[in-house]
Amino acid sequence: MRLLKAEELFRKLLEGGSKKQPRLLGLDVGSKYVGLAVSDQKNRIALPLSVLGRTKTNINLMADDFKTLVKNYSLAGLVVGYPFNLQGQSSPDASQVSLLVGELCKTGKLDDLSYTYWDENFTSKCVEALLNPLKLNDPVETKTMTDKFAAVCILQVRPPNPG
Repeated sequence: MRLLKAEELFRKLLEGGSKKQPRLLGLDVGSKYVGLAVSDQKNRIALPLSVLGRTKTNINLMADDFKTLVKNYSLAGLVVGYPFNLQGQSSPDASQVSLLVGELCKTGKLDDLSYTYWDENFTSKCVEALLNPLKLNDPVETKTMTDKFAAVCILQVRPPNPG
């Protein structure tokens, strides 16, 4: 995997050149789960996709899942939520994100894939506020729903596609 500045990843997306419009995958990385969202084919709307369980021993399975998603959705890259503090510096939670990305890179299974970091400040809190009126009773369902929709927020809040 190759880290790009956000502008470079979005430029790469616009220049695609393939018959199928490349898409983006948004990631909300937590200590137990990774919420996923995928852009529509015109890269205008982010849609919740799924949640992957995260353990210390399943990184190769996760890389395989990402590889399948790259193929199935014609993904051009990942937009990884990164927890910056209000001063724009890495917050303590950022180590979880860096660790996951580093482990995915080490598998060698996603070498053709580019990624960028995007500020995820308050995405989970916003989703929690939206889900609260639904009064979901199952804490696992609530957490996975929060993670998926936080990934939507990460992917949706980016520079608009001028095309």
